[in-house]
Amino acid sequence: MPVPPFDTRVPAVLVRLDRNPFHHGTLGAARSLGRAGIPVHAVVEAADSPVARSRYVRSARPRPGPPVSTELAALLLRVAAEITDTPSDPVLAVPLDDISALALARRRADLAGRVLLPEQTEEQLLKVADKAALAATCAELGLPHPRTELPAGADEAAAMAWALGLPVVAKWSRPWLLPTGSGLRSTTILRSLAEVRELYGRTPQAGSRLLLQELLPPGRGLDWFFHGYADSAGGCAAGATGRKERSWPDGAGLTAVGRWAPNPEVDRTARALLDALGYRGVCDLDFRLDRATGAYHLLDFNPRPGAQFRLFADHTGLDVVRALHLDLTGRPVPPHSPAYGRRFVVENYAALSLLASPRRRYAPGPDTARQPAERAWFAADDPAPALAMGRAWAAHLLRRSLAAARRRLAARRPRHPATLPGPSGRGSSTQLTQR
Repeated sequence: MPVPPFDTRVPAVLVRLDRNPFHHGTLGAARSLGRAGIPVHAVVEAADSPVARSRYVRSARPRPGPPVSTELAALLLRVAAEITDTPSDPVLAVPLDDISALALARRRADLAGRVLLPEQTEEQLLKVADKAALAATCAELGLPHPRTELPAGADEAAAMAWALGLPVVAKWSRPWLLPTGSGLRSTTILRSLAEVRELYGRTPQAGSRLLLQELLPPGRGLDWFFHGYADSAGGCAAGATGRKERSWPDGAGLTAVGRWAPNPEVDRTARALLDALGYRGVCDLDFRLDRATGAYHLLDFNPRPGAQFRLFADHTGLDVVRALHLDLTGRPVPPHSPAYGRRFVVENYAALSLLASPRRRYAPGPDTARQPAERAWFAADDPAPALAMGRAWAAHLLRRSLAAARRRLAARRPRHPATLPGPSGRGSSTQLTQR
């Protein structure tokens, strides 16, 4: 069934409030909608972001700072006025990170009639975006989820980590609140009680609670994801499952290489969860198989497009972002046509994963007929973002290397005791440490 014509009179505004210039999902959304003839504009970390170099992005504006929902709503209304002919013309907003999805849901009433958004409330999104709330949601629905503890003190955190079994997974409940430049990561593997205590001590800085989770052992073929779109009527109009072949950090992080592959159990679980929640809009769910029990555990639920959503573009070009535009502009969303074996490669992270683990982690199964791979950054019809990303990535790696070298030099620097001269000119007993 061919994809119905898009309403190209309705432009899209991509919204991403985090400061990550290497977010390839934003570029994927620009290309997906732009190739369909839909005008695309962007609110991102900076007007010179690599995604702004895309031929499919007509304008890019820096995110508001600080990125609070009231300022974002005001900015979107200004953008809508600039990119449409009359005040009654709608625009579609596409959030690309959790903080953007939550901010837009919070101001949905203020934007109604001008900005098209799925029928979601901030409270509904927090049930899955907040990591502690997600654990409670899974417990309420009887959905497999790693054992999770919420400590109230450093001693309790150490005791809980010991009970869960080291190493443990540490997550900040609301990672979008982490301050820039703090060095705190949304998810960390902790291997000692000292690390647990130290990380818990940074709770005030993090802005949300620390939770500890049982680490489900990683391994070949265990990590899966589901991307879907629940339409205005509540049906999952588009959805598909994929398997991680490479990730960064290796074995535990984001998808560096993914493959479209069938997994009926993950598909049924994800769709049942969306139905139970009454969810609307685009979603990205991560699962890991527990070999000991045979159950797929839900690890994360992101209420917006996953960065690798373009993996699931079928032969007609339909993906979850296009489904969002079709549905919210009153067009029918046709069924997804599986393209099993299709691969998606994120060049910069795949290279790091290959360096960390040169051996191929996963071999293609019998369901993975040879399909062309889509690259996150390079596209023959849109090469400029890849070049801009390459320059920014090289500078990023250089800064990281210099910072690491400075830390190593500081650690090796000898410490010499120095004696302060006393009043008589002789050395006193006062000791300083030279650094």
